Amino acid sequence: MIAPLWTSAEARDATRGRSSGPDWQAGGVSIDSRAVAPGDLFVALAGPHHDGHDYVAQALADGAAAALVHKIPAGLPADAPLLLVEDTLDGLVALAAAARARSGAKVVAVTGSVGKTSTKEMLKLALEAGGPTHANVGSLNNHWGVPLSLARLPREARTAVFELGMNHAGELTPLSRLVRPHVAVITTVDAVHMEFFASTAAIAEAKAEILAGVEPGGTAILPRDNPHFALLRQAALQHGIRHIESFGNHIESSARLLDCAVDPEATLVFAMVGETALSYRIGVPGRQWAMNSLPVLLAAAAAGVPMAAAARALAAMTAPKGRGRRQRLAWGEGRIELIDESYNASPVSVRAALATLAAAKSARRRVAVLGDMLELGETAPALHAGLAEAAMDLGIDILFTAGPLMRRLHDALPADRRGGHAENAAASASQVIAALRAGDVVVVKGSAGSRMGLVVKALEEEAAARQPAHSGQEVS
Repeated sequence: MIAPLWTSAEARDATRGRSSGPDWQAGGVSIDSRAVAPGDLFVALAGPHHDGHDYVAQALADGAAAALVHKIPAGLPADAPLLLVEDTLDGLVALAAAARARSGAKVVAVTGSVGKTSTKEMLKLALEAGGPTHANVGSLNNHWGVPLSLARLPREARTAVFELGMNHAGELTPLSRLVRPHVAVITTVDAVHMEFFASTAAIAEAKAEILAGVEPGGTAILPRDNPHFALLRQAALQHGIRHIESFGNHIESSARLLDCAVDPEATLVFAMVGETALSYRIGVPGRQWAMNSLPVLLAAAAAGVPMAAAARALAAMTAPKGRGRRQRLAWGEGRIELIDESYNASPVSVRAALATLAAAKSARRRVAVLGDMLELGETAPALHAGLAEAAMDLGIDILFTAGPLMRRLHDALPADRRGGHAENAAASASQVIAALRAGDVVVVKGSAGSRMGLVVKALEEEAAARQPAHSGQEVS
């Protein structure tokens, strides 16, 4: 029988709170009253727009085992199962710290300018080859998402992986010290969030904060090809980390990518890890997946999972929503292929998405739909215009752009490559729908604030309206 995630006594001791109502046991932790599962502990966080205390009664009615609160909501019965603390966010952090303290799991933490979530998902697959593994869901990687994910850490987990995110200096240090990883991975350092940093070196220093919480005797895994590798390595040494691994194309990398082949369904990788040659398949196409698989194998080995088993597990990888998920949609007398990269964007990730699109050899046309890349500061106009060269070199047939910054790319393209420019994603969707033809392969990408997911949704809805009721769309 699986032990509960939290008992009322354990949660009270962890948070130094005060209980009311009967004793309880919780099998999960939730901060969203709409997603509360029966038996969850509901944490009533107070944010700038919503206060979870307003939804405590509904959460309990929907089956929550108890609620963590810092004030007693009106209208609750006197025997409502509550755990009263001074501040619910601090209470959630305390639960997270207690979960980490009682766990015997080997813990891996991941950060980087791009590739964090994809690497985290590959790591979860690889670590599961060695036993029960826990990971944060989606991109719960900030000051409340990481504590929530850690508070959900099951007692029986043998390994765990947490994605840590930031866009300002000073944000990763407390998260790393809370997670206390045995292994810390930095995927890359690039010109992302430049609005908040003076240079990419400053970004590297902020990413290096993940090393602050590494457990004694732990491992740092760093991008060897990155211009800031020396800075990252020095930071690891300053934090007392002596076991430093690296990955990349560089001949001195601990894990070196020798070659990869990308087909429409997968990526085949040939790599040298230490003195061992490995060939394996990743169930998602794209060279960036090959590169990010290298720290996955190094981290899995450091966590005690046999490297060969970890590599085999990557064949089952599927792209997370908005990060390369592919669909074949009914369109005219045939189908189009839609590559959904709409979750976020930076110059390096847009180039990677265009390279993936270029690998679609059987495409009638390769179509890119790009929204603004945000938080790039004063460099934004030049970085957007600079994508034109990559698009031309890769042979992208037609590009649609959305947003004031992407206007720079539109203007930099030759006339025969311009699909159209729109002020926002919704307007761009109409242009794209009118222009697409059966046999096209289309990638949609932009920063989260550009809302390019609206284009993906519009294409899906248009395809659904065009196809017969009895037929379905294919997802790969």
